[in-house]
Amino acid sequence: MSTQTATPDAPPAPTPPRRAGRRSAPPPARRGRGVTSRVMVNGILAVVAVYTLMPLTWLLIASTKSYRDLFATNPFSLGDFRFLANLTALLEYNDGVFVRWLLNSLLYTVVASGLSTLISVACGYAFDKYAFRGREKWFGVVLVGVLVPSTVVQLPLYLMASELGLVNTYWAVLIPSLVNPFGVYLARVFSEGYVPGEVLEAARMDGAGEVRTFGKVALPMLAPGFVTIFLFSFTASWNNFYGALMMLNDDRLYPVNLGLYMWNQNVYQQPELYPLVIIGSLVAVVPLIVAFLCLQRFWRSGLTAGAVK
Repeated sequence: MSTQTATPDAPPAPTPPRRAGRRSAPPPARRGRGVTSRVMVNGILAVVAVYTLMPLTWLLIASTKSYRDLFATNPFSLGDFRFLANLTALLEYNDGVFVRWLLNSLLYTVVASGLSTLISVACGYAFDKYAFRGREKWFGVVLVGVLVPSTVVQLPLYLMASELGLVNTYWAVLIPSLVNPFGVYLARVFSEGYVPGEVLEAARMDGAGEVRTFGKVALPMLAPGFVTIFLFSFTASWNNFYGALMMLNDDRLYPVNLGLYMWNQNVYQQPELYPLVIIGSLVAVVPLIVAFLCLQRFWRSGLTAGAVK
């Protein structure tokens, strides 16, 4: 009887290693869905961009036309170029009252927005870093203030200003703008994301008081949040039309938006005001654009507060 020696199984052949950086191509159906999704998203964004920029484009083109060309030509076609003439007429009309309105708007917005932002940041910092009785309940009251439309409180504000003798003064517009519940809410969020409690404890151990800790340590950390709240407050104050309409009746105190509204109410009796209203609206948009362009670096970083720990 012959015996056979069993041979061990041969090891499987090694598989060649995959090359780094090479991936298998996705299935054609998945690639098709990806291209379709991108096309749809880009199409929607293009429609939104056109819808957003169309009024500004019309305003820019219309500001270069004469009164006759405004009604005799296509809204988006050019006529006789009279931009500089219209701008000169705007600045010289009624002894330069438009320049006064523009300066009033800068006063209302810059002063009110700066003080309002500082108050909001201080309040949000206090709600975040200090433990006191009824803290969350008081913060709930602030959130309720966010939900109240500004037009609802204009009549009570007017009655209080009338009792204090502040109607038809700069203070009637400035003081109500200092209260910003939404800014307090954002400031608390920024404080939670940007200001570590350990840094504040270290400052206190070094002998810094609470005011100095806030001004020298916390406030520089909150610079992106400060700028973001300032831009929101700046835009709201610049567009504050109804509050100024309720409080003011002296045209020398008007902000630029209220002044342009009054001119627009008289275009049927004074047709020469129509080109001035258009180019004045274009000039009134410029400060908002400049503010966003100059502060966009801080604003964009402030929008990501709390996203990354």
